[in-house]
Amino acid sequence: LGTDAFFPALIAAIQGQVSFDYPQVWLYHKDLPPQVLYHEIPDNALASQVDTYLDGPYREDPFYQTSMNQPRSKFYRLSRITAGKLRETQYYRDYSADTGTVDEAIYLSRLRGSNVINVCMMRLPRHGAFTEQDDFAVTHLIQPGIDHQVDLAFRTFGASLLSPREKDVLELMLRGYGTDTSADRLGIALETVRRHRKSIYRKLDVSSQTDLFSLFINSLTCLGQAAGDDPLRIYMAPSQ
Repeated sequence: LGTDAFFPALIAAIQGQVSFDYPQVWLYHKDLPPQVLYHEIPDNALASQVDTYLDGPYREDPFYQTSMNQPRSKFYRLSRITAGKLRETQYYRDYSADTGTVDEAIYLSRLRGSNVINVCMMRLPRHGAFTEQDDFAVTHLIQPGIDHQVDLAFRTFGASLLSPREKDVLELMLRGYGTDTSADRLGIALETVRRHRKSIYRKLDVSSQTDLFSLFINSLTCLGQAAGDDPLRIYMAPSQ
């Protein structure tokens, strides 16, 4: 840490666990343009990856906006943070569509004075989109502490029993968001959120939010064994 060898060593460590393309490390500050601290981008892709981004599209970047808006987590996937609607955004039209990538993930670290450093990992078509197993490998490698474990539980709990949209609603419920805020963040109607909540209760066999949180807490004992999958799948499995 503090030497020119740090970022190359960090990227090499992550790539030892997960395949990704175009490693980048960015410094964000709300009052200044982003600064790229390190990258492993080939010369023929620098213009589309960096120069075009700095011309203005960075302001629409969901990762930049999340980094500047009191992020609750340390690890984010583009497909998750945009709720599967990336192609409908101005950011996609102005920038992302021309990068040739199919998915992107970041690990962020908040510093003093509103500064945030993002370790950015992209996926070209040859590697496909990130998976929950990739998420687990990256977050376990960089952040093995309790904060990581709880955040991983938020993102995986119930995934084996619920639809993707129900899982989105459940994650917001576990993170303390109300119905109104969940509807706004997911871009869906209030009644749709309520319908998903009823379905979640039915599928998880709970009758109240208290029961839901009890089930969530109890399932944490299976998080390590789940290794990035739904801990509830193991917790609810029949005893041998």
